Amino acid sequence: MNSHMRNSCKDIFRLGDELHLIFPWLVESVFGSLDGVIAGWNLRFLHSRSNEYNIVMDFLNPRYGPMMKLVYKLQAEEYKYEIPINYLPGPVKACIQEGVLPDCPLFHNKLQFPLSGLLTLNIAFNPFEFFMFNFAYCLITPKVRLSLLSHSTDSAYFVLVDTYLKYFLPTEGSVPPSPFSDSRGSVSAPSPRSSSVSFASYGIHSPSLLKHHIFHQPSVNADPAAQEIWRSETLLQMFVEIWLHHYSLEMYQKLQSPQVKEPFSPTEEHVLVVRLLVKHLHAFSNSLKPEQLSSSPSAHSHTHTSPLEEFKRSVPRFVQQKLYLFLQHCFGHWPLDASFRAVLETWLSYIQPWRYTGEKANPQPDQNRTVPEKWESFVHENLLMYTKLFQVFLNRAVRTDLVNAKNALMVFRVAKVFAQPNLAEMIQKGEQLFLEPEHVLHHRQPRGYLTPGQGGSYLSSRQRVVTDMVFKVKSHVYGLEGQDCQYKQMFGTELRGAVSLPLIQIIAQARQTAKRISDHSSEVAANKSFLSWFGLGASDLNNSFPGAEPEETGEYLKKTHEFLDRALENLCQIFKLNQGQLNQLISNLGSLEDDGNSKQLPDCVQSENGLILTDLGRRQIINGLRRFDIHYQGDPELQPIRSYENALLVRLFYRISSLINERFGRHMNALCSRPDFLGRLSRHYLTNLDSTTKLKHSPMSRRMLERSQRPRLSLRPLASYRTILLLLLFYVFGSLLSLGPISSTVLLLAGGFLYGLLMTLFADKLKTH
Repeated sequence: MNSHMRNSCKDIFRLGDELHLIFPWLVESVFGSLDGVIAGWNLRFLHSRSNEYNIVMDFLNPRYGPMMKLVYKLQAEEYKYEIPINYLPGPVKACIQEGVLPDCPLFHNKLQFPLSGLLTLNIAFNPFEFFMFNFAYCLITPKVRLSLLSHSTDSAYFVLVDTYLKYFLPTEGSVPPSPFSDSRGSVSAPSPRSSSVSFASYGIHSPSLLKHHIFHQPSVNADPAAQEIWRSETLLQMFVEIWLHHYSLEMYQKLQSPQVKEPFSPTEEHVLVVRLLVKHLHAFSNSLKPEQLSSSPSAHSHTHTSPLEEFKRSVPRFVQQKLYLFLQHCFGHWPLDASFRAVLETWLSYIQPWRYTGEKANPQPDQNRTVPEKWESFVHENLLMYTKLFQVFLNRAVRTDLVNAKNALMVFRVAKVFAQPNLAEMIQKGEQLFLEPEHVLHHRQPRGYLTPGQGGSYLSSRQRVVTDMVFKVKSHVYGLEGQDCQYKQMFGTELRGAVSLPLIQIIAQARQTAKRISDHSSEVAANKSFLSWFGLGASDLNNSFPGAEPEETGEYLKKTHEFLDRALENLCQIFKLNQGQLNQLISNLGSLEDDGNSKQLPDCVQSENGLILTDLGRRQIINGLRRFDIHYQGDPELQPIRSYENALLVRLFYRISSLINERFGRHMNALCSRPDFLGRLSRHYLTNLDSTTKLKHSPMSRRMLERSQRPRLSLRPLASYRTILLLLLFYVFGSLLSLGPISSTVLLLAGGFLYGLLMTLFADKLKTH
């Protein structure tokens, strides 16, 4: 790849008029084919330790790289390059196939109808759009994983995404001008869209990032600053569409059915890049100067707003819907393991825009940091990002193993963020605005917009502000969830009773389990240190407790206890629980606080197919509070041959016992079915009562249980080396007493019969004791 890249860098501008012909081939050689057959330069797996890393970064640099210079040169000559619609995001492709205009202007007026028919529809992109499409699509193209991979945030692709975001969406200054220019003095912007196009989306916000008139003015009369801003808008639209727009509202509602297959499943690498995008968009939007932050129309009616300023102000609304559906899908479909941390941090990054402020937009710590009042409008206009996703996370948390330190850390992170002073109050106020009745809303709305000097009042002005806020919150919720959505309050009694309080109980249970495992490990460690003087200590403590993982031993358990303690404290702060209420919740656990009760069965119900776990039982097993005893549930005679058994004798005795059971099975069933003493004595010899009792306390079907209770003769114990040794010693002892083999055998059978007789006679008394 090294020589290939060097040749591309040297010869890229020597081809003259043929540049536009080799451009698609060059893009495919760099980013790979859209179907994943051609790997390209493997930017996702190229790291700084590679020799080609610096060459690639220089070649694709947005400021001085040869590739971007080629893009600008072709852009000035207004070439077009086609992409099959099959590679467009699912909702966009569905809109085009149904003859509906996609909500994103990026795909407007670009559909190409081939002569062969409608089966191979294409989208015609300009060179810059074509380049950015392939660059963005490179992230989601299925590729063969390489054997040696470092962290994905160290890859050339991740660094390039960060570089492009900083270059085209600068937090300081303006977007640098392009190096090539056309006859009008600037790289030509895309062709103007038709003014008759409707930009209706699922919400009330226009998908256009700039003001409406900027999109529809001919580029020859446009402001030069507006001509340059289209590259930034195109980059953001392309990233959002390719990385996030895989789920529409209708598609997501269909995905709730288990019969519907997922159209797209993001990877952890994908989510990490999305988080990078979210963090930079916050920094980009927050880079507005204080005098530019006001979003009211009156504040800008008499002042000139530059396209870049308007762009920064519109970014959060443009990303909101697609990111919400993307995160909601991840929350509902991501595995219940530690890899969910990438999704979690992406969500927490979006709902905390105040962390990405300042001159360098460095993230600020969220601990003990009061959320400023100026962010109240952001919280209200993104209410579902806080309330709905918080509820979905709680539902995940109650099904997660919180004894694991990594899972406990995620619960702590969420509780810590939502416990920030002033945030819960903002969310609660947003919920109150959404639940404002419609008739009250109309009653409050003033008839006119008179100022106090014209006969109006300051109260009417305040009512108008409240009415606008109610309208924004309702539009946000209905836009993301649909007009028929059933909103559940984050601080309502339903959520508190169904999820929040059980989660607090589960956290308390997990703390107790972690403490029990930690104490057991400490005891084993103490025993090991004592026995090590005699060379009898255990060599590995990781397996000292049943079911313990490496993350659940030693220091990890201390971290678990710390994370859960602080999470419990923050959750009580969020839901306004005092220490007395917390102690009452923990005391309601009852017998679960007793270590001895860990031997009880998990909560379950009896059915025709055996025991079925309830939701509570599943949580008890996940958090190690209760468990089923593991028993072999198949035919006892067909168990694998143990190391302490003679394989030849096991097979021989199985054939003998099978013949006897097959021939006399009916007689044994009839004998064991008798209610008298003879029936009890037969059941003692021909059934295993202890094993049957254990199997009743395991998740086993009724058919399997009945099969295990059938009377049968089992000679397999005679194949045990221990039994053989005991019999040998018995016969040797009999020979010492001058007893022959026959006499010893009769004595042995008589002793066995007498033992069974006594056990049958005194069985009831033994059970009572």
